[in-house]
Amino acid sequence: MQGPRPVVLSGPSGAGKSTLLKKLFKDYENIFGFSVSHTTRQPRPGEVNGKDYHFVTREEMQKEIDAGEFIEHAEFSGNMYGTSKGAVQAVQAQNQICVLDIDIQGVKNIKKTDLNPIYISVQPPSIDILEKRLRDRRTETEESLLKRLTAARVDLELSKEPGLFDLVIINDDLEKAYSELKEVLLEEIKKTQESRKS
Repeated sequence: MQGPRPVVLSGPSGAGKSTLLKKLFKDYENIFGFSVSHTTRQPRPGEVNGKDYHFVTREEMQKEIDAGEFIEHAEFSGNMYGTSKGAVQAVQAQNQICVLDIDIQGVKNIKKTDLNPIYISVQPPSIDILEKRLRDRRTETEESLLKRLTAARVDLELSKEPGLFDLVIINDDLEKAYSELKEVLLEEIKKTQESRKS
């Protein structure tokens, strides 16, 4: 694949990935691009098809997976999620660093591809703090909250595997976490900025 190295960002829901990414996208306008994931779940209020997710039917998604069009995919809470090759290539074609927000299973699947991204795990300081963050969002039912916490425990356990991530960020201080994230990406950011000048 041509273009800058993609970035794989993983970590449980509520660890602060979105907050860190928003800062990154704001500070480096047009340097980063999101690969838009596919999902079979229904859009939440305010979500836009093609921007937040590609909302598709299970049949459509399964057909593309079977055709080898997906880098990774997983099932969560009865819905399918995944990243298509096309979604990553669309970002790279814009000469942007492609950001993939992916769960731990997805990370393991991507390890088997030729994508060669920078692997970063964003983690909460503790499960208790994570639970508080998720409760404060007030977007989950108790059942789905408990599912997310169970998934987070598994996620944090699996992410201890040596060599799985290039960097693990414990997000207890946003500014510190953000500067760690920037530091590991600086080389790709510079490359991208240089290649635009040429």
